[in-house]
This record gives sequence, C-alpha cells and structure tokens, in this order.
Amino acid sequence: MRSIWKGSIAFGLVNVPVKVYTATEDHDIRFHQVHAKDGGRIKYDRVCTVCGESVQYADIDKAYESPEGDKVVLTDEDFAKLPVAEKHEIPVLQFVPSEQIDPILFDKSYYLEPDSNTPKAYVLLAKTLDQVDRVALVHFTLRQKTRLAALRVRDGVLVLQTLLWPDEVRSVDFESLDGAGEPRKQEISMAETLVESMSDDFEPDLYTDEYQIELKRMLDEAIASGSNKVIRPEEPAPQEMDAEVVDLVAALQRSLEATGRRSGTKSESGDKAAEKKPAKKATKKAAPKAAAKTARKATKQSARKGA
Repeated sequence: MRSIWKGSIAFGLVNVPVKVYTATEDHDIRFHQVHAKDGGRIKYDRVCTVCGESVQYADIDKAYESPEGDKVVLTDEDFAKLPVAEKHEIPVLQFVPSEQIDPILFDKSYYLEPDSNTPKAYVLLAKTLDQVDRVALVHFTLRQKTRLAALRVRDGVLVLQTLLWPDEVRSVDFESLDGAGEPRKQEISMAETLVESMSDDFEPDLYTDEYQIELKRMLDEAIASGSNKVIRPEEPAPQEMDAEVVDLVAALQRSLEATGRRSGTKSESGDKAAEKKPAKKATKKAAPKAAAKTARKATKQSARKGA
C-alpha cells in the first residue's frame, strides 16, 4: 500500500504521528465505452459552450449558479481563503459510545500506521480506545475538504472512518407505509423462530461476489475462443526511417562508393607505374653492357689491322 497522507493525531497534549492508507479497494471489472460499429474507444472533449474551443484542465475554474441564475466563478486562490482544519493534524474533538453512531453515517475507511521510531503514543491511544469501548470523533482534512470522522481500533490498528454530515443523510417518509396494519403476535413469533433457525456468527469469507466471478469467466472464455466479440490488437507497423536519417544513410553510401572509386584509381595507377619502372631499370642496366661490348669489338678490330 502507498500512503496518501501524513500528519499527526492531536490527543490532548500528545501528538501521535501517523501515515494514512486507503483501507478498501474496488475489484469491479472496468469497461470502456466504445463505438458499437467498429469498437473504437469513445473519448470526451471539454468544450466551452461560449467559444466552442477545447479547454485544458489547467484553464478550468469552478462556478456556482444560484437558483435565480447568477453565476459565481471561484479560483483556487478563493478556495484557499476558506477555513479548514490544520492540513497535517487530526484533532480529537470528543469520545463517544460506539453504538451512538448510526452506521448510515459511515463513508470511507482508512488505516493509520505509526510514523515514528517509537510508536508508544500510537499503542497507548489504540489500547485506551479498545479498553473504554468508545470511538474518537475527529476532524480530518483530505484534498482541501474537512470531514468529520470516527477513530476506532481494528485488530490493534487505528482505523479512521469518515462520516457523512447529518444534513447529507436524506430524510424518508414513504406514504405506502401509512395506515399499514400491525402484525399479529403469532406472525411475529413465527418470524422470530425463522430468524433463530438462520442465525449464526458473521464470517465474511463465506460470501463471494458471484456476479464478478461469472463476468470474469465470460470474458476469459470469449478471449480463449476468439469469438466475434473479441477485437485483437493490431500488429505494430514496422517503423519507417525518418527522412533525415534516410538522407544521411544515402549520403554515407555515396561517400563510401566515392571512396572506393578513388581507391581503385590509385591502385590502377600504381600498377601501371610498377610495370613501367622495371623496364626503365632494365634499359639503364643494358646500356652500359652494350657500350662495353662495342668498345671491346672496336679494340679487337684495331688489333687485327695492326697485325
């Protein structure tokens, strides 16, 4: 669990540092609204009825409209001026007997964890509430709204249960009950006997949400069978290369090709030069030998003439 609030319980002159956690969770299966024709998800747009433009959430203020039609627009700064309980304190107002709180007043429940290295004050308050069999009425401010709440103990842990304000509980008066006849003693006796035969200790684990179980089974079977109610996710399209990247790759390819051509030109020139160089060397070496041979022949001829 993740803490949603930090503060302290003000118990007389004693402060009890605590962290607040949501005590309950909803397991209902969530559905999206979709277009029946093609299964496309329905999206909602915040549109101004005056200018017709879409409005970002940050640009939305709150307005009150009186029965006479007068509209009052309030900003966050206006709400900040309103009196609220200390944001990080849960002051104890009084202690009352548990049975005096009508269960219809209970709203949301939160677990409180000690937020101290020495949770002695936390344990003291929990033990005291457990011994006196009373609940503490407190003020609790969450999300800029001050609520009345009941602080009690459950399995050694402090539990905070927000309460509805008395004027939030509707009064009821059904005309269908007017003039209803009183049941006879025999009828009441038989009803009490039936209640006795069905009475037992409350064990919440014996009860399950059959609707959610069957709904989950229906969804799993539809997915497994691949029926026409199932819309498979589309295969992700292969990512196309960005135009700039394509241009860069093409430029690099052309550069490599150009480098290859230049390398080939140098290699061919070098081969031709290599072929010519040995011929030049051979000519240079052969020239002195030919001259020496000519000189020797001339010497022999001169010697024969002298003879």
